[in-house]
Amino acid sequence: MKITAIHLYAIRLPLHQPFIVSYHAYDDMPSVIVKLETDEGIVGYGEAVADEHVTGETWEGIFSTIKHTLAPVLLGENPMNIEKIHEKMNQTVYGNPSAKAAIDIACFDVMGKKLNQPIYQLIGGRYHEEFPITHVLSIAEPEEMAEEAALMIKKGYQSFKMKVGTDVKKDVKRIQAVRERVGNDVAIRVDVNQGWKNSATTLRALRSLRHLDIDWLEQPVVADDIDAMAYIKSMTDIQLMIDEGLKGPREMRQIIQKQAADKVNIKLMKCGGIHPAVKLAHQAEMAGIECQVGSMVESSVASAAGFHVAFSKKMITSVELTGPLKFSKDIGNLHYDVPFIRLTEKPGLGVDVDEETLQHLTVFQHVVR
Repeated sequence: MKITAIHLYAIRLPLHQPFIVSYHAYDDMPSVIVKLETDEGIVGYGEAVADEHVTGETWEGIFSTIKHTLAPVLLGENPMNIEKIHEKMNQTVYGNPSAKAAIDIACFDVMGKKLNQPIYQLIGGRYHEEFPITHVLSIAEPEEMAEEAALMIKKGYQSFKMKVGTDVKKDVKRIQAVRERVGNDVAIRVDVNQGWKNSATTLRALRSLRHLDIDWLEQPVVADDIDAMAYIKSMTDIQLMIDEGLKGPREMRQIIQKQAADKVNIKLMKCGGIHPAVKLAHQAEMAGIECQVGSMVESSVASAAGFHVAFSKKMITSVELTGPLKFSKDIGNLHYDVPFIRLTEKPGLGVDVDEETLQHLTVFQHVVR
């Protein structure tokens, strides 16, 4: 089998409501969809969602990197040879993990369709039968976040991920308001997205949060400060998760050596796709560190890819892949049984892409043959 063409679609996915984190507010989500064609007539889909604050990539940059750099060297390659595909991409351009993830996901979609198996069967088999879905609360006023949480409880959700990180005192009020509204039996995870900057600020916040029984605190300090995470971990019994601070195996080694986290958030857009994500999960397992699979708020395509990784690994104990639930229009049909996600046994990603919707959302496109 050979890759004969790579189609690129730069799209913008419309959100039901703005998605607000500590460093940015999104009115829609820019994404690059890859459609990979082979000489056997099998087509695979992949996706890259840029976050310049995390990987340094932009929407336009990803499109250009795949168009001019990655796609030309991959034509004629066998998409089944995923280790070789990654080696060629890495030799061609440094970094650019989201661009590489789009190619990787499309290759796995082709592999699954060729072998008539879901992707999770290609990377270890199915371990989990289902995962509870966590509702993500964007940054807002304390009462607004509490009101949204109460509404989601009525819809069946039993866990929340709170986005904070703009002001410590206000953040504490936000968390207190949600806890008071939902009660003590509902799980609350707090994601600071680097917003508290350093260990001193974080420890001050943690003193106020100790009685609120949060599940874990995610990335309170700047991404590269692994030492600060290790220090915070030594000073608190609240579980710590590293997200932006983990991109690949090098950071994972540092996290393990410095005992800097109880849990890590693996994202395909940060590490380069399914193949590298599986390697990170194995690395974490050897160190006894639990994992979550998260996303950059992706469509059904990349969200499904993340779920396949999560469902296949014992050490992956939580997921945060809720992009399709946030979009008013999506290109795929990934199905959620809220408040759970249960994958089907369809081959490849198990997602049907609506070409008409894809074209409707496309801003610009290109094909490399």
